[in-house]
Amino acid sequence: MTEASIQSFKNKENWQEWLEENQHRQEGVWLQIFRKESEIMTVTYQQALEEAICYGWIDGQKKKYDEQSYLQKFTPRRTNSLWSKRNIGIVEKLTDARRMKQRGIKEVEKAKADGRWEKAYDSPSGMTAPEDFLKELAKNKKAEAFYETLNQANRYSINWRLQTAGKPETRERRMKNILKMLKKGKKFH
Repeated sequence: MTEASIQSFKNKENWQEWLEENQHRQEGVWLQIFRKESEIMTVTYQQALEEAICYGWIDGQKKKYDEQSYLQKFTPRRTNSLWSKRNIGIVEKLTDARRMKQRGIKEVEKAKADGRWEKAYDSPSGMTAPEDFLKELAKNKKAEAFYETLNQANRYSINWRLQTAGKPETRERRMKNILKMLKKGKKFH
């Protein structure tokens, strides 16, 4: 497979044209997005995300590129990839506006058919620690005290792992591993 190229677009229309022509590229693309302070015209992250979702693509890794811009990876949605509640909200908005494309509609239909749609995970601001996890955590004061020191990114990593477990036994295994990490004073980030 070829490596994803770096592309930059002045506006969402140019990005949409590129997606229309390249929607079947499995390697995806690194989209260069310029910061507002740079005063260089570019598609915004939100515009890029919406257009990508229309075509059944999704955002991924983000990394710094230079002082004026960053790179955001966009790829076609993979089989069995998870959905966020945020992106489900975007799909609803795009559907109402009749902007969804055939490939994007197919991805939504597959997610609804196999249950991923209903299992969508919360955003960092909306995700809370599950009650059963907090009860187990309270059984070990050292782990609980360490958990209280964690920043939002580490708490989200814990909550995300618990919320996205597909099977009860997977969730139970993840919870045990997380509790072991906390007892040892280890973080995810």
